[in-house]
Amino acid sequence: MKISILSDQHFGYAYSEALAEDSFDNADEAMEKALDSDLIIMAGDVFDVRVPNTQTWAKAMKILSKPLLQQNMGTSLVKSTKELKEISKRTLNHVPVIAVHGNHERRSREELNTVQALENAGLMIHLHLQTVVFEKDGVKVAIHGMSNVPERFAYDILKRWNPQPVPDTINILLLHQSIDPYVYSPLEPPTLTLSNLPQFDVIINGHIHTHFEDKVNGKPMIIAGSSIITQFQKSESEIQKGVTQLEIGRQVDVKFVPLENDRKFFYHELSLDGIGRESIERVINSTLTNKNFAKKPVMRIKLSGNGMNITDQDLKYIERKYADRAILFFARQFDATEMTEKMEFLRNLREQKMSVEEIGMGVLRKNLDELKFDGMDYESLFGLLSGGEIEKVFNILTGEQKVLGK
Repeated sequence: MKISILSDQHFGYAYSEALAEDSFDNADEAMEKALDSDLIIMAGDVFDVRVPNTQTWAKAMKILSKPLLQQNMGTSLVKSTKELKEISKRTLNHVPVIAVHGNHERRSREELNTVQALENAGLMIHLHLQTVVFEKDGVKVAIHGMSNVPERFAYDILKRWNPQPVPDTINILLLHQSIDPYVYSPLEPPTLTLSNLPQFDVIINGHIHTHFEDKVNGKPMIIAGSSIITQFQKSESEIQKGVTQLEIGRQVDVKFVPLENDRKFFYHELSLDGIGRESIERVINSTLTNKNFAKKPVMRIKLSGNGMNITDQDLKYIERKYADRAILFFARQFDATEMTEKMEFLRNLREQKMSVEEIGMGVLRKNLDELKFDGMDYESLFGLLSGGEIEKVFNILTGEQKVLGK
């Protein structure tokens, strides 16, 4: 059985207008490379925001509907712990797609998230604390999926769920979490580690945007990586974007298939001390000379030091000079510790695409923790506050109301 793994397409993400189509182009190429598979797994963050606009939906659906045009080559569903929608059963006549939702899609319990909406449209089967088992040519594969939860709860929720491997089957645990040492952001420390993950034949994890392969208890763990660059950090310039494929027979063989037409990204660090505009241009020229690119490459140049001979005017001139050959981003690093910390905090917010909702929920959680309101469902409380249910929240916090749904 051949399985392709796609993750973190982040449909609709655009660092700038020039990059607005990249999430769709890269995901489309990744999907094309996956269509000859018996099964497709999607490891979360299909969309970049919780409520995508109509244009993003239209472009995403065009790509995500492609498996429906591929004939199922003998893969059958033999067991499911969730009651499948009738439309989901019909999609099994084509290449089945199994997905978990990520943190960018996570909403409160009362609200439908985008991956659930895609399931309602018959494009995939959504898993959260559920298991599906497929078979082809006598090979059985069980996918145990846990969609994203707040990091502080991840270990306890996984432990309570306690998915058990299916006998005589290749068992895959599918997650979308930080797993120490693979941490997306230090702002929310993980509770999952390589040492406290359960024993499975394969562990697949989304969320981390750089592709890695590791071992847990001697078995493969695959960090699928994103199909689009979102953080513009050095690590993303060193590892290609692509699709991970599993060939499952008597053993599990892992293969990484890189994208061929994605936009290339280069990262440079330069000290401003004693250098002029010409020094920056030499770095850019050495990166671009004698290279052919399918798309105009992106280059992030991080500038540090106290040199005052590089002005914002100089950087704007360089951007204009190379505008027809590259997309340039300059980042200044200040020496003052306090300023550096503030800039890093703002950069983290931007690079994580934190919405006003997410920032507000973080403030609410911090204040409630400081006031010793333990064990609160922060997301549901925030949802009530957003809907103007201030009195209801007050009653919950004071103990007059015990159940959120009343």
